Amino acid sequence: MGRKWASGVGPWLTMLLVHLTSALEVPLDPKVLEGLPQPPTITLQSPKDYIFDPRENIVIICEAKGKPHPSFSWTRNGSHFDVDVDSKVLMKPGSGTLVIDISGEKAEAYEATYQCLAHNEHGTALSNDIVVRQSRSPLWSKERTEAITVQAGVSLVLHCRPPAGLPPPLIFWMDNILQKLPLSDRVFQALNGDLYFSNVVPSDTRNDYICFARFPHTQTIQQKQPISITVLENSQSAERAPGFMAPVGASSTQMVLRGQELELECIPEGLPTPEISWRKEGGELPSNRMSIVGYQRTLRISSVVESDAGDYRCTAKNKLGSAEHSIKVTVQASPFWISAPRNLILAPNETGILNCRVSGDPKPKITWSINGMPVDNAPLDPSRKVEEDTVILNHVQSGSSAVYQCNASNEFGYLLANAFVSVLAEPPRVLTPPNNVYQVITNNMALLDCASFGSPMPTITWFKGSTTAIQNVDPYVIHENGTLEIHTAQPVNSGRYTCIATNALGIKENHVKLEVKEPTRILRLPEYKVVERNMDAVFECRVKHDPSLVPTVTWLKDNKALPLGDNRFVVEKDSLTIRDVSEEDKGTYTCIMNTSLDQDSASAMLTVVEATPPPPIVYEQPDPPSDLELTDQMDRSVQLTWIPGDEHNSPTQKFVIQYEDLLHQPDVWVNLTEVAGSGTTARLQLSPYVYYSFRILAQNHVGFSQPSHPSRQYRTNPAAPDVNPSDVQASGTDHNNLVISWKPLTGLQANGPALRYKILWRQKDADQEWVEETVANASRHVVTDTPTYAPYEVKVQAVNDYGSGPEPQLVLGYSGEDLPSSAPEGVQVMVHNSTLAEVHWEPISSSTVRGKLQGYKVYYKRERGVHETEAEAPEGAAPQTVTFGGDLSEGRLPGLRPYSVYDLHVSVLNGKGEGPPSPSRSFSTPEGVPEQPGFLEISNPNVDSLTLEWGPPLNHNGRLTGYTLKYQPVNSTSELGPAKLMTIAANQTSVTLVNLKSSTLYKFYFYATTIKGSGPSITKEAFTVMDTARPPGPVFGPLNATASEDGAMLNWEYFGQPRNIFVEYTVEHSKEEWKREAVNSSAHSFTIKGLKPGASYKVRVVARDPVTDSMVHSTEEELVSVPAVANRQVDIATQGWFIGLMCAIALLILVLLIVCFIKRNKGGKYPVKEKEEAHQDPEIQPMKEDDGTFGEYRSIESDTEDNKPLKGSRTASNGTVRRDESDDSLVDYGEGGDGQFNEDGSFIGQYSGKKEKDTHEGNESSEAPSPVNAMNSFI
Repeated sequence: MGRKWASGVGPWLTMLLVHLTSALEVPLDPKVLEGLPQPPTITLQSPKDYIFDPRENIVIICEAKGKPHPSFSWTRNGSHFDVDVDSKVLMKPGSGTLVIDISGEKAEAYEATYQCLAHNEHGTALSNDIVVRQSRSPLWSKERTEAITVQAGVSLVLHCRPPAGLPPPLIFWMDNILQKLPLSDRVFQALNGDLYFSNVVPSDTRNDYICFARFPHTQTIQQKQPISITVLENSQSAERAPGFMAPVGASSTQMVLRGQELELECIPEGLPTPEISWRKEGGELPSNRMSIVGYQRTLRISSVVESDAGDYRCTAKNKLGSAEHSIKVTVQASPFWISAPRNLILAPNETGILNCRVSGDPKPKITWSINGMPVDNAPLDPSRKVEEDTVILNHVQSGSSAVYQCNASNEFGYLLANAFVSVLAEPPRVLTPPNNVYQVITNNMALLDCASFGSPMPTITWFKGSTTAIQNVDPYVIHENGTLEIHTAQPVNSGRYTCIATNALGIKENHVKLEVKEPTRILRLPEYKVVERNMDAVFECRVKHDPSLVPTVTWLKDNKALPLGDNRFVVEKDSLTIRDVSEEDKGTYTCIMNTSLDQDSASAMLTVVEATPPPPIVYEQPDPPSDLELTDQMDRSVQLTWIPGDEHNSPTQKFVIQYEDLLHQPDVWVNLTEVAGSGTTARLQLSPYVYYSFRILAQNHVGFSQPSHPSRQYRTNPAAPDVNPSDVQASGTDHNNLVISWKPLTGLQANGPALRYKILWRQKDADQEWVEETVANASRHVVTDTPTYAPYEVKVQAVNDYGSGPEPQLVLGYSGEDLPSSAPEGVQVMVHNSTLAEVHWEPISSSTVRGKLQGYKVYYKRERGVHETEAEAPEGAAPQTVTFGGDLSEGRLPGLRPYSVYDLHVSVLNGKGEGPPSPSRSFSTPEGVPEQPGFLEISNPNVDSLTLEWGPPLNHNGRLTGYTLKYQPVNSTSELGPAKLMTIAANQTSVTLVNLKSSTLYKFYFYATTIKGSGPSITKEAFTVMDTARPPGPVFGPLNATASEDGAMLNWEYFGQPRNIFVEYTVEHSKEEWKREAVNSSAHSFTIKGLKPGASYKVRVVARDPVTDSMVHSTEEELVSVPAVANRQVDIATQGWFIGLMCAIALLILVLLIVCFIKRNKGGKYPVKEKEEAHQDPEIQPMKEDDGTFGEYRSIESDTEDNKPLKGSRTASNGTVRRDESDDSLVDYGEGGDGQFNEDGSFIGQYSGKKEKDTHEGNESSEAPSPVNAMNSFI
């Protein structure tokens, strides 16, 4: 019989115990399982170490459950504790919890070790041993502290030594105003509370170093007597290398228990203050559990494990040296669980096992008890067997229920566990209500409950409909508690399900119904809106849902409900309209579509702006589709639905659907189909035995979107292959085999597991049966022991575990070939000319080809020249070959050497290689034209002669009859002159040409000839020497350069030999290269066009070598400045006539001023009448002196402002206007009407610039101007 296990108290009281691992407890629902027994189980108890505050009552907790409800008793220090005897002790009703009133009593009287026992008729459960102790906060022992005086720089320790409390106190150092003393890497509080100074400084001097101890349970604080420290200053403190104040010595040891926190401490001393670092010998510090605190002085490792044991080193270092201390850490362990015993519920005659597996260091001792009694003292039970940490119960009987205790202990602690064994005989019961209806959304998990109970444990079986048994295979999972799980529910899973609970005592069934609904999805999501003030905003929210579910739409603004009573918000079935939007309406709007099973939501933001011109339309790639769903699933097709993404102002043109085959080609996405841009669904045709995932890309005119998130995985069922391997071929690699090859099927084409290939073959026309062979994971098969090059019929068919592919096609092939066994006969050669011959042969019979005839291969090799003996023939030349395909019996041999003797043979070719050669045939080629001469050199140039030397051709191609020389002059424009021919004997190797022109370039063509004619020529060019009869002097005459608006004209003389003449120029001070323009060598002038106006150019004329282009002669460089183009707009101020006119006017005015000045000084009268006649136009009025002109005149504006009288009148002192008595008076032209005269009658102040002061004019100088000043004022 199988075991039944329970693992403690389960979260649901009505959950049934139907499996070994899930049978947690006996169900206690009285309506369903009334009367089922259960042994006691401790559910709550006080900690093992209970420290109480003597000012409060002692409360020792013990709670338990069972059926019937347990009663409670206690032991104290191992003996029965009668709680009824002590009036101070009270046990709570229905509970085992003790409340001890210690008011007015000595609390020490109740310090002891207590244990609770919970009993009912089925057994006894025990609590832990609870050690009850009183918390203590003793006073500090009186001691006299002496003042400490130390030299600066030395180390110092202030000991705290607090009183031992329960629990131990918390230590800290403060001053007499209760301020914490500052700590640092120099001043450090150790774990034991002592205060360490690595080195003291004068600022450490104080008289209030006080150690405080806080006792947490009593919330009291004790303090030590203040300690006084005086630090004596030294002129210079002695620096010293580090050492350790704690721990003492070079090494120390420390033990820590597994699971506790390890704290290692190193406190250095030295000057300067040392720095501390930590490391573990032979290992790494556990970074995830390690911290270094207290100014690097303390290494802390939490949750210690065995691997934390080892040697730890702390290193103190300052500039004078370093010191190390080694701490050997050992890890031991109080007992800890590996597997605690679990409750057992057994039927009669079943067998169960209780395991109590623990570990610890030292190894714990395990003892067993039954109902609180040591197993050795319990009544004998032949069905019970105890083996160290295991209790085996064989064929248990009714009435043998009990509670077993496992106690594991070592020197560091103990563990106690209760595990009951309940023996029940109960028929099956199904606790799940009948005819439950479960509703789930497609692609979600469906869980159909079948909660049951029985002893023995019932077996659960599920049926779909009335007859179809459900197996524990995909897509179904039957859990140990009887729940049926459909991991990814589909509409096809809808229907009526039946669960049947069966054990040896009976059978019980229950019916439930599953409805798989279509998901609720928002197809048209609300979009981001930018709306002008006082306009309407519309958010769409179109939803798709299951017809049987009624969705409700809720709109939120900024995650809050829409304002109540605001009629501007209009909620319709598929939209939200906000009328007459204002600034307050901006925010995030969320559409929530709810059904009873699911919901979907989408949000969009509203931005309210002032009326502005519409922004430019931005076109972008579409967003990827979302919410891919697979519905209407069939063996080879599925419906894919999606929600399009934002089109970004460019309509979607199409959707590309891709798939990934997670079984055969993971991480490879393949295009499956395309859908028009308006579509949101597609029927996908699928292949069997593929683990599909789908994704979609959207495309508009901008480009493709990013891929959507993949759909869920969809697995198609296996099937027989639909196709057979392609590219089936049959051919041999050896003369006695046949290799059958094919292109294997892809994983997508396999259609099922265990793909293999059935190969069939037989020799054609041989009346043979088909030979069959099946292979897997292969793309070829070799058939051996075949005849040479025999035809075979071949077929290859795909097969898997679900069947065979279609009838395969027949393929014809041949077994392997062998080398041909005979050579062509009747080989004949016909020579057509000096470089071409034709060869003939007789074809061999097909039986000797021994394969597929590829053609014939002709080998021919030049043995020697006709004029050479065999001894003179060159050695080592490789033969030439030419292949003639098919069954030809003749072919031509091009590219032969003239006047040569050749050797030739022919062999036959098939797919394997060449057959034996035919007998050799020799033939000779006639003479041909020679190759070009070996070289041509020109030497000894003179004024009218040149010497030519040459070498014979490398290959004469016949008997050499001589040479032909052709030459002609070349002028400066590369034009050729008349040609001359010369015939030269074959035995000559040089010739001298005379009567040539001096300083002239000649071109030479040189040929070798045979009786067949001239061969290719070799050419050379050379100059004759300049005629030295001309008197020596410069080759170029002076260079004259004249600039014009758009260029420069150059003139020169050239007396040298014919050369290439160039005019070259560049911008002055420029790094650009010289530009050049070619000039006829007979020309003596040239105009450079296109020069930049206003720029300066360097120019020169150069004669260059026509062959090397190097400079031979050059003129001196000249500088040419190109004039700037005149401005088309005429500035009148720069015109000569205007300047002259202004000078004349200025001179005339100067003369007039001088005359006036002389007249005034001499008392003469100014010819007023002539002046008046010269100024008849009343509109023309001279300007004032302060305007930069003559002081004699007044402006029109000034006249108006001063109410100037008419000409010929003057203003009297009373303001009346009267006619001047004298026409030649200058008063009318003065600055005022009160002109003054000096003794000789001349007018004073006429040119002084003095005038009346009014609101429009300021003070002016009264100094009489000189003519020079008047001219300066004009200018």
